[in-house]
Amino acid sequence: MIWSVVSIIVGFILLLWSADRFIQGAAALARQLGVSLFLIGLTVVAMGTSAPEMVVSVMASISGNPGIAIGNVLGSNIANIGLILGLTALILPIRFKAAILRKELPILFIVTVIAGICLYDEFLSQFDGVILVVTFAAVMWFLLRQRPQSDDVGLVAAEAEEIPLMTTSKALFWVVVGLSLLVIGSRLLVWGSASIARSLGVSDLVIGLTIVAVGTSLPELAASLTSVFKKHHDIALGNVVGSNLFNLLTVLPLPGLIKPGVVEADAVWRDYPIMLLVTVLLILMILFKRKIPSIGRVQGLVLLSLYLGYIGLLYHSLS
Repeated sequence: MIWSVVSIIVGFILLLWSADRFIQGAAALARQLGVSLFLIGLTVVAMGTSAPEMVVSVMASISGNPGIAIGNVLGSNIANIGLILGLTALILPIRFKAAILRKELPILFIVTVIAGICLYDEFLSQFDGVILVVTFAAVMWFLLRQRPQSDDVGLVAAEAEEIPLMTTSKALFWVVVGLSLLVIGSRLLVWGSASIARSLGVSDLVIGLTIVAVGTSLPELAASLTSVFKKHHDIALGNVVGSNLFNLLTVLPLPGLIKPGVVEADAVWRDYPIMLLVTVLLILMILFKRKIPSIGRVQGLVLLSLYLGYIGLLYHSLS
Protein backbone atom coordinates (compact mmCIF):
# COMPACT_ATOMS: atom_id res chain seq x y z
CA MET A 1 0.00 0.00 0.00
CA ILE A 2 2.85 2.42 0.80
CA TRP A 3 4.31 2.10 -2.70
CA SER A 4 0.90 2.84 -4.20
CA VAL A 5 0.68 6.07 -2.20
CA VAL A 6 4.24 7.04 -3.19
CA SER A 7 3.38 6.35 -6.83
CA ILE A 8 0.37 8.68 -6.63
CA ILE A 9 2.40 11.51 -5.06
CA VAL A 10 5.29 11.23 -7.52
CA GLY A 11 2.88 11.04 -10.45
CA PHE A 12 1.06 14.17 -9.28
CA ILE A 13 4.33 16.14 -8.99
CA LEU A 14 5.43 15.03 -12.46
CA LEU A 15 2.10 16.08 -13.97
CA LEU A 16 2.23 19.57 -12.49
CA TRP A 17 5.80 20.22 -13.67
CA SER A 18 5.56 18.65 -17.11
CA ALA A 19 2.19 20.22 -18.02
CA ASP A 20 3.71 23.69 -17.83
CA ARG A 21 6.67 22.73 -20.01
CA PHE A 22 4.43 20.91 -22.47
CA ILE A 23 2.07 23.87 -22.96
CA GLN A 24 5.00 26.29 -23.30
CA GLY A 25 6.44 24.12 -26.03
CA ALA A 26 3.09 23.69 -27.79
CA ALA A 27 2.32 27.43 -27.71
CA ALA A 28 5.80 28.32 -28.98
CA LEU A 29 5.44 25.71 -31.71
CA ALA A 30 2.14 27.31 -32.76
CA ARG A 31 3.87 30.66 -33.02
CA GLN A 32 6.78 29.28 -35.04
CA LEU A 33 4.55 27.37 -37.47
CA GLY A 34 2.03 30.20 -37.81
CA VAL A 35 -1.01 28.03 -37.08
CA SER A 36 -3.85 28.72 -34.68
CA LEU A 37 -3.53 27.84 -31.02
CA PHE A 38 -6.83 25.99 -31.24
CA LEU A 39 -5.51 23.73 -33.99
CA ILE A 40 -2.40 23.00 -31.91
CA GLY A 41 -4.66 22.16 -28.97
CA LEU A 42 -6.81 19.97 -31.19
CA THR A 43 -3.86 17.97 -32.55
CA VAL A 44 -0.52 18.12 -30.70
CA VAL A 45 -1.84 18.73 -27.18
CA ALA A 46 -4.93 16.55 -27.47
CA MET A 47 -3.13 13.62 -29.06
CA GLY A 48 -0.33 13.90 -26.54
CA THR A 49 -2.57 13.97 -23.50
CA SER A 50 -4.59 11.05 -24.92
CA ALA A 51 -1.46 8.90 -24.93
CA PRO A 52 -2.13 7.54 -21.39
CA GLU A 53 -5.59 6.34 -22.46
CA MET A 54 -4.02 4.54 -25.42
CA VAL A 55 -1.37 2.87 -23.24
CA VAL A 56 -3.96 1.73 -20.70
CA SER A 57 -6.33 0.42 -23.38
CA VAL A 58 -3.62 -1.55 -25.16
CA MET A 59 -2.41 -3.13 -21.92
CA ALA A 60 -5.94 -3.86 -20.73
CA SER A 61 -6.95 -5.40 -24.07
CA ILE A 62 -3.87 -7.62 -24.26
CA SER A 63 -4.38 -8.78 -20.67
CA GLY A 64 -8.04 -9.62 -21.33
CA ASN A 65 -9.61 -6.76 -19.35
CA PRO A 66 -11.79 -4.96 -21.92
CA GLY A 67 -13.86 -3.43 -19.13
CA ILE A 68 -10.92 -1.24 -18.12
CA ALA A 69 -10.22 -0.26 -21.74
CA ILE A 70 -13.83 0.67 -22.61
CA GLY A 71 -14.54 2.19 -19.22
CA ASN A 72 -11.38 4.26 -19.61
CA VAL A 73 -12.66 5.85 -22.84
CA LEU A 74 -16.21 6.55 -21.64
CA GLY A 75 -15.08 7.69 -18.21
CA SER A 76 -12.31 9.90 -19.62
CA ASN A 77 -14.68 11.65 -22.03
CA ILE A 78 -17.19 12.27 -19.25
CA ALA A 79 -14.39 13.53 -16.99
CA ASN A 80 -12.92 15.75 -19.73
CA ILE A 81 -16.17 17.69 -20.07
CA GLY A 82 -17.64 17.42 -16.60
CA LEU A 83 -14.52 17.52 -14.44
CA ILE A 84 -11.83 19.21 -16.55
CA LEU A 85 -13.89 21.86 -18.37
CA GLY A 86 -16.19 22.28 -15.37
CA LEU A 87 -13.37 22.78 -12.88
CA THR A 88 -11.33 24.94 -15.26
CA ALA A 89 -14.30 27.25 -16.01
CA LEU A 90 -15.16 27.41 -12.31
CA ILE A 91 -11.65 28.68 -11.55
CA LEU A 92 -11.37 30.99 -14.56
CA PRO A 93 -13.98 31.40 -17.35
CA ILE A 94 -12.87 30.00 -20.72
CA ARG A 95 -13.16 32.30 -23.75
CA PHE A 96 -13.12 30.93 -27.27
CA LYS A 97 -13.84 31.85 -30.88
CA ALA A 98 -17.39 31.34 -32.15
CA ALA A 99 -15.92 29.62 -35.23
CA ILE A 100 -15.62 26.43 -33.16
CA LEU A 101 -19.35 25.91 -33.75
CA ARG A 102 -18.83 25.42 -37.45
CA LYS A 103 -16.47 22.45 -37.38
CA GLU A 104 -15.12 20.87 -34.22
CA LEU A 105 -18.22 20.56 -32.01
CA PRO A 106 -20.50 19.14 -34.76
CA ILE A 107 -17.75 16.63 -35.57
CA LEU A 108 -17.50 15.63 -31.90
CA PHE A 109 -21.26 15.06 -31.77
CA ILE A 110 -21.26 12.95 -34.96
CA VAL A 111 -18.30 10.88 -33.75
CA THR A 112 -20.01 10.31 -30.38
CA VAL A 113 -23.11 9.00 -32.19
CA ILE A 114 -20.99 6.72 -34.40
CA ALA A 115 -19.30 5.30 -31.29
CA GLY A 116 -22.74 4.63 -29.78
CA ILE A 117 -23.79 2.72 -32.89
CA CYS A 118 -20.65 0.57 -32.63
CA LEU A 119 -21.42 -0.22 -28.96
CA TYR A 120 -25.19 -0.68 -29.41
CA ASP A 121 -25.08 -4.47 -29.85
CA GLU A 122 -22.96 -4.83 -26.67
CA PHE A 123 -20.10 -6.27 -28.71
CA LEU A 124 -17.00 -4.46 -29.97
CA SER A 125 -15.80 -6.25 -33.11
CA GLN A 126 -12.83 -5.75 -35.42
CA PHE A 127 -15.24 -4.26 -37.94
CA ASP A 128 -16.31 -1.68 -35.35
CA GLY A 129 -12.66 -0.88 -34.73
CA VAL A 130 -12.00 -0.41 -38.45
CA ILE A 131 -15.01 1.93 -38.77
CA LEU A 132 -13.71 4.12 -35.95
CA VAL A 133 -10.15 4.21 -37.32
CA VAL A 134 -11.37 5.12 -40.83
CA THR A 135 -13.53 7.84 -39.31
CA PHE A 136 -10.46 9.14 -37.47
CA ALA A 137 -8.50 9.37 -40.73
CA ALA A 138 -11.38 11.25 -42.40
CA VAL A 139 -11.73 13.69 -39.48
CA MET A 140 -8.00 14.43 -39.37
CA TRP A 141 -7.92 14.96 -43.15
CA PHE A 142 -10.82 17.40 -42.88
CA LEU A 143 -9.46 19.37 -39.92
CA LEU A 144 -5.86 19.62 -41.06
CA ARG A 145 -6.77 20.83 -44.55
CA GLN A 146 -8.65 23.81 -43.12
CA ARG A 147 -6.74 27.06 -43.62
CA PRO A 148 -6.30 29.35 -40.62
CA GLN A 149 -9.03 32.02 -40.43
CA SER A 150 -8.29 35.72 -40.07
CA ASP A 151 -9.41 35.67 -36.43
CA ASP A 152 -6.92 32.86 -35.81
CA VAL A 153 -4.10 35.08 -37.07
CA GLY A 154 -5.35 37.96 -34.94
CA LEU A 155 -5.48 35.74 -31.86
CA VAL A 156 -1.89 34.59 -32.34
CA ALA A 157 -0.73 38.19 -32.77
CA ALA A 158 -2.68 39.39 -29.72
CA GLU A 159 -1.25 36.65 -27.52
CA ALA A 160 2.29 36.80 -28.91
CA GLU A 161 3.64 38.36 -25.73
CA GLU A 162 2.24 35.44 -23.69
CA ILE A 163 4.01 32.83 -25.80
CA PRO A 164 7.59 32.09 -24.71
CA LEU A 165 10.32 32.95 -27.20
CA MET A 166 11.82 29.64 -28.32
CA THR A 167 13.44 28.26 -31.41
CA THR A 168 11.51 25.53 -33.20
CA SER A 169 13.98 22.88 -32.00
CA LYS A 170 13.69 24.01 -28.38
CA ALA A 171 9.89 24.10 -28.60
CA LEU A 172 9.85 20.57 -30.00
CA PHE A 173 12.23 19.46 -27.24
CA TRP A 174 9.87 20.68 -24.50
CA VAL A 175 6.84 19.21 -26.26
CA VAL A 176 8.52 15.80 -26.34
CA VAL A 177 9.95 15.99 -22.80
CA GLY A 178 6.73 17.42 -21.36
CA LEU A 179 4.63 14.79 -23.10
CA SER A 180 6.89 11.97 -21.93
CA LEU A 181 6.70 13.10 -18.32
CA LEU A 182 2.93 13.62 -18.60
CA VAL A 183 2.55 10.01 -19.67
CA ILE A 184 4.92 8.72 -16.96
CA GLY A 185 3.23 10.78 -14.26
CA SER A 186 -0.21 9.64 -15.37
CA ARG A 187 0.86 6.00 -15.42
CA LEU A 188 2.24 6.27 -11.88
CA LEU A 189 -1.02 7.77 -10.68
CA VAL A 190 -3.11 5.11 -12.40
CA TRP A 191 -0.95 2.24 -11.12
CA GLY A 192 -1.07 3.47 -7.54
CA SER A 193 -4.80 4.23 -7.62
CA ALA A 194 -5.75 0.99 -9.38
CA SER A 195 -3.69 -1.05 -6.92
CA ILE A 196 -5.56 0.46 -4.00
CA ALA A 197 -8.93 0.03 -5.73
CA ARG A 198 -8.32 -3.62 -6.60
CA SER A 199 -7.41 -4.35 -3.01
CA LEU A 200 -10.90 -3.13 -2.14
CA GLY A 201 -12.56 -5.47 -4.65
CA VAL A 202 -13.84 -2.90 -7.19
CA SER A 203 -14.80 -4.21 -10.67
CA ASP A 204 -12.72 -3.60 -13.82
CA LEU A 205 -15.43 -1.48 -15.47
CA VAL A 206 -15.81 0.81 -12.47
CA ILE A 207 -12.02 1.09 -12.14
CA GLY A 208 -11.88 2.08 -15.79
CA LEU A 209 -14.71 4.59 -15.42
CA THR A 210 -13.35 6.26 -12.31
CA ILE A 211 -9.76 5.81 -11.14
CA VAL A 212 -8.21 4.97 -14.51
CA ALA A 213 -10.36 7.52 -16.36
CA VAL A 214 -9.57 10.34 -13.94
CA GLY A 215 -5.93 9.28 -13.75
CA THR A 216 -5.47 9.30 -17.52
CA SER A 217 -7.44 12.56 -17.76
CA LEU A 218 -5.10 14.36 -15.35
CA PRO A 219 -2.84 15.47 -18.23
CA GLU A 220 -5.90 17.13 -19.81
CA LEU A 221 -6.72 18.80 -16.49
CA ALA A 222 -3.16 20.02 -15.97
CA ALA A 223 -2.83 21.16 -19.60
CA SER A 224 -6.20 22.95 -19.61
CA LEU A 225 -5.61 24.78 -16.32
CA THR A 226 -2.12 25.80 -17.39
CA SER A 227 -3.42 27.00 -20.77
CA VAL A 228 -6.14 29.17 -19.20
CA PHE A 229 -3.77 30.71 -16.66
CA LYS A 230 -1.41 31.53 -19.54
CA LYS A 231 -4.37 33.01 -21.47
CA HIS A 232 -4.22 30.34 -24.17
CA HIS A 233 -7.97 29.65 -23.87
CA ASP A 234 -8.25 28.01 -27.29
CA ILE A 235 -5.71 25.37 -26.27
CA ALA A 236 -7.78 24.55 -23.18
CA LEU A 237 -11.02 24.01 -25.09
CA GLY A 238 -9.34 22.51 -28.15
CA ASN A 239 -7.49 20.10 -25.88
CA VAL A 240 -10.71 18.69 -24.41
CA VAL A 241 -12.60 18.53 -27.72
CA GLY A 242 -9.62 16.97 -29.48
CA SER A 243 -8.92 14.56 -26.65
CA ASN A 244 -12.51 13.28 -26.73
CA LEU A 245 -12.26 12.81 -30.48
CA PHE A 246 -8.99 10.90 -30.14
CA ASN A 247 -10.38 8.77 -27.32
CA LEU A 248 -13.38 7.69 -29.37
CA LEU A 249 -11.55 7.20 -32.67
CA THR A 250 -8.12 5.88 -31.63
CA VAL A 251 -8.51 4.45 -28.12
CA LEU A 252 -11.99 2.87 -28.27
CA PRO A 253 -11.14 0.82 -31.40
CA LEU A 254 -8.16 -0.87 -29.69
CA PRO A 255 -10.11 -3.53 -27.73
CA GLY A 256 -12.01 -4.44 -30.90
CA LEU A 257 -8.89 -4.60 -33.05
CA ILE A 258 -6.72 -6.42 -30.50
CA LYS A 259 -9.21 -8.71 -28.81
CA PRO A 260 -12.90 -8.37 -29.86
CA GLY A 261 -15.36 -9.14 -27.12
CA VAL A 262 -18.57 -8.43 -25.23
CA VAL A 263 -19.16 -4.95 -23.85
CA GLU A 264 -20.79 -4.81 -20.43
CA ALA A 265 -24.42 -3.71 -20.59
CA ASP A 266 -23.84 -1.00 -17.97
CA ALA A 267 -21.26 0.62 -20.21
CA VAL A 268 -23.72 0.76 -23.11
CA TRP A 269 -26.95 1.71 -21.32
CA ARG A 270 -25.66 3.73 -18.35
CA ASP A 271 -22.27 5.24 -19.14
CA TYR A 272 -22.54 5.93 -22.87
CA PRO A 273 -25.80 7.92 -22.48
CA ILE A 274 -24.11 10.03 -19.79
CA MET A 275 -21.21 10.73 -22.17
CA LEU A 276 -23.66 11.69 -24.92
CA LEU A 277 -25.60 13.89 -22.48
CA VAL A 278 -22.59 15.94 -21.32
CA THR A 279 -21.41 16.30 -24.94
CA VAL A 280 -24.80 17.65 -26.06
CA LEU A 281 -24.97 19.87 -22.97
CA LEU A 282 -21.58 21.40 -23.79
CA ILE A 283 -22.72 22.13 -27.35
CA LEU A 284 -25.94 23.76 -26.09
CA MET A 285 -24.01 25.87 -23.58
CA ILE A 286 -21.76 27.17 -26.34
CA LEU A 287 -24.70 27.78 -28.70
CA PHE A 288 -26.43 29.96 -26.11
CA LYS A 289 -23.22 31.96 -25.59
CA ARG A 290 -22.62 32.89 -29.23
CA LYS A 291 -22.65 36.65 -28.57
CA ILE A 292 -20.04 36.33 -25.80
CA PRO A 293 -18.23 33.04 -26.60
CA SER A 294 -17.22 31.67 -23.22
CA ILE A 295 -17.85 28.97 -20.67
CA GLY A 296 -18.42 30.85 -17.42
CA ARG A 297 -18.44 29.85 -13.78
CA VAL A 298 -22.16 29.02 -13.77
CA GLN A 299 -21.73 26.62 -16.69
CA GLY A 300 -18.63 25.23 -15.04
CA LEU A 301 -20.55 24.58 -11.84
CA VAL A 302 -23.30 22.78 -13.78
CA LEU A 303 -20.79 20.56 -15.59
CA LEU A 304 -18.88 19.76 -12.41
CA SER A 305 -22.11 19.01 -10.51
CA LEU A 306 -23.20 16.60 -13.24
CA TYR A 307 -19.87 14.81 -13.03
CA LEU A 308 -20.08 14.49 -9.25
CA GLY A 309 -23.65 13.23 -9.65
CA TYR A 310 -22.40 10.61 -12.11
CA ILE A 311 -19.75 9.46 -9.64
CA GLY A 312 -22.51 9.23 -7.03
CA LEU A 313 -24.54 7.08 -9.44
CA LEU A 314 -21.59 4.72 -9.89
CA TYR A 315 -21.14 4.51 -6.11
CA HIS A 316 -24.83 3.74 -5.69
CA SER A 317 -24.58 0.95 -8.29
CA LEU A 318 -21.94 -0.73 -6.14
CA SER A 319 -24.09 -0.82 -3.02
